[in-house]
Amino acid sequence: MWPKRGPEILDGGSIFWVIKGQILARQTVLRLDEVFGNDGIRRCAIVMEPTLHKTEITPRRAFQGWRYLPVENSPKDLTSARLKESPLPAPLIAALAEIGVR
Repeated sequence: MWPKRGPEILDGGSIFWVIKGQILARQTVLRLDEVFGNDGIRRCAIVMEPTLHKTEITPRRAFQGWRYLPVENSPKDLTSARLKESPLPAPLIAALAEIGVR
């Protein structure tokens, strides 16, 4: 499948990683490459920046396919100060994120 809103993705878009029901990180999308499988079907290869950017923990159900997060709804990257903090236990982080405390 090819994303219908490809130009938006390429204009600073990211793939957000949902792990155990929470967005925890993102990778910037660099480009979308057209590839064809052995079956001749056209597909989209997503080429991403190799760096993972940790984000604020945000509850989110896992999904398949494309989902578009407007900037105002996407989790913010952690600041350098937050990256240096000792992590809280995962269950506590999840509970705090669920009630909107980040």
